[in-house]
This record gives sequence, structure tokens and C-alpha cells, in this order.
Amino acid sequence: MAMTMEPISSLSDTLMTGLARFRVNGNAGNIPHAPGLFSYCSLARERLIAVDLQKPIVGVVLSGTKEVWRGINSCVLRPGDLFVLPTHVQMDILNVPDDMVGRYQSMIMEIADAELPAIPARNQRPKPERGSFAVGLTRHIVDAVIHAASELADGPVRPILRRSRLTELLALLQDEPAAAPLFDASTTQRVRSIVGTNLSRDWKAPEVAAAIGMSESTFRRRLSVEGQSFTKILRWERMNAAHRLIGEHEQSQAAAALVGYASRAHFARHFKSQFGANPRELRRRGISTDETAAARANRPHMKGA
Repeated sequence: MAMTMEPISSLSDTLMTGLARFRVNGNAGNIPHAPGLFSYCSLARERLIAVDLQKPIVGVVLSGTKEVWRGINSCVLRPGDLFVLPTHVQMDILNVPDDMVGRYQSMIMEIADAELPAIPARNQRPKPERGSFAVGLTRHIVDAVIHAASELADGPVRPILRRSRLTELLALLQDEPAAAPLFDASTTQRVRSIVGTNLSRDWKAPEVAAAIGMSESTFRRRLSVEGQSFTKILRWERMNAAHRLIGEHEQSQAAAALVGYASRAHFARHFKSQFGANPRELRRRGISTDETAAARANRPHMKGA
């Protein structure tokens, strides 16, 4: 017996119904739902020129229409359309409010580098159609989007739990041509993904280069082009992990060992260099891990999606 494909219009309706809780009224700009999950709204037609996102995003148009231009290629997205927009690619975007409700709205999930390691790497991925940002809907993808958004919004969600909520969705998107930008990781991102699996391990550049499939010289050259070095990335990942552990009331000596430091003095020096204070000083000030990390990251917030 042949399987019957569910109509795209029915899947779009299901997606819209499942995300109804995220609809907003009378607001413009970014409306947060949870860390890394928000709506972008516009009450008037707006054109955004040369948008360059700092993180790739997965989004759903909830009302109005979005037109995305990349060079001479364009894509029109309508309510119920699921889309992926890439990072570090200049795009022109036109957001047009719905005539009836007078509002454009899209729900956005930002995808951080660290949320991709659980997705197996592939040597070849489907190439997106020129100018296409829309993801083909399936029942599984629709259910995964609704589940991920709802679980994140019902937080609070720790980073490890957020990653698990997104894993199912990202795995389903691997074979979608329009979602390819989510998995086109830089060398820096790939190093972070590998060393992050076990920060207590004595990682060496040659073995990480081999795991990525590069010679050590090519590996170091590509990191240099990205303004990074293997030592810098490894130290950054270890310090951020230690900071999270200490923020969760782990003793500094135990945190140091868990992220690969045998010398407490060496650990304390690197910690203070990265965060401006040693673990004891941070505890005395009562500064939370999230507050300090956010201040250090100093990333511009994405606008206009």
C-alpha cells in the first residue's frame, strides 16, 4: 500500500496552531520567550539592508510575509513557513505586516556553536537551491519545532538541557538543503566541538587536526585566518566550563581537575585572565556565571529576523 504524503498546507496549519502561544499583540522589536528564543515583530513595512547574523537561526513566520534577498536571488516566506538564515552572509530583508492584524511576526531560535556537537558530521550535505531559505515540512519536523520551542519557553533550561531539546530538531534538519548553513562549521567551531567532549583530556593539536581531516599545518593556518589558535580555543573552552562549574557551587580545585588543570596556580592565573577575578573573588561579589559570561561575550543582539 502506497504511503500518502501529508499536504504542505496541512503541516503549515499544524505548525501555526502549535506555536499559537507565541503570538504577541501591539509590540515591535524583539520579544524574548527564553534564552535564544524570541519573536521579532514589526508594525510597519521595513527593509533591512546588509543584515549579517552572528548566529544562524531557525525561524517560523507567524504573521505577515518576509522577503529575503541574497545577491540577485530571493525567497518569499509566508505564515507557517519554516526557514533557516545563515551566519556571516549579507542579506537584504523585507518584513511586511499582515493587512488584517497589522503586524509582521516571526518566532526565532538562535543556534549557538556549542549546540551542534551532538549532530554527527557528514562529508557531503545537500546543496540548498539558489535563493531558497524555506525548509520543506514533514510531520516529524513540525512536531520537533513545536516541542523544542515549547520546552524552551517552559524553562528555566540549563545549557545542557537546551542542547538536548534542540538535538532532535537539528538531526531532522540535516538532510534539508535549506538547513545546510546550520552545519557548515568553521574550523574554530569544529575544534570546540571536539575538545568540548572531554575537557580533562590532554588534547594536542595534531590529534585534533587529524580528527577534522587536516594536516597540522593546514589546521593551524585555517585557525590563524579565523583569528584563533588551538591553545587559545582550548583555554577558552576550559575556562568557560570551569566558570559554569564554580557557578554551580563546585569547589575550584575540583573544577580545575575536571577541565584538565593539574596545577591550581596555573588554573587560577588563566581564570583571572579570562574573567578579571579569581573564583573566590567572584563568589564574594555574588556574580552569577551567566552574568559574567554575558558581560565577557559582549555579542551584538540579532535584529530584524
